[in-house]
Amino acid sequence: MYEDTIERVLLSEEQLDKRIAEMAVQIDRDYEGKKPLMVAILKGSIMFFTDLIRKMKINLEIDFMAISSYGNGVKSSGEVKMIKDLDRKVEGKDIIIVEDIIDSGYTMKYLKNMLEARKPNSIKICTLLDKPSRRETDVQVDYRGFEVENEFVVGYGLDYAGLYRNIPFVGILKREIYEK
Repeated sequence: MYEDTIERVLLSEEQLDKRIAEMAVQIDRDYEGKKPLMVAILKGSIMFFTDLIRKMKINLEIDFMAISSYGNGVKSSGEVKMIKDLDRKVEGKDIIIVEDIIDSGYTMKYLKNMLEARKPNSIKICTLLDKPSRRETDVQVDYRGFEVENEFVVGYGLDYAGLYRNIPFVGILKREIYEK
């Protein structure tokens, strides 16, 4: 079904499920006795976010933000735009930002700085995929699912021009798709 567009599967459904379960156990352990505010960064993190929080056992709250730095391109523009802010105050809360992928780091740096100004108790960063080879700004990742190579990945919430989010695995998009 995806043979025309996906070069190869990078992370299978089974690999994703196993690693996310491990991450849930670690966050449960780290936040035992606390009630973190889990903040999903829309739209890309939605699959990861829902699978992660369903595997967690601690009490938690959820909220959503939508940020854009890509548009329909394949690399971050470096210009971050807020599309949807949180619905609640975060002062005194323990925040865990849940992201699909951290690439250049601009979006995460912007988000963390903005949320720190709102005086939370703590902010941690949780990402399914991390591309440190593309990092252009300093970002501390607290919970990392997988470190990935410098390829354009899609599936499991990640998109190219709004497509491919519903693929149940993470795959590498064929170059001819995005280098037209």
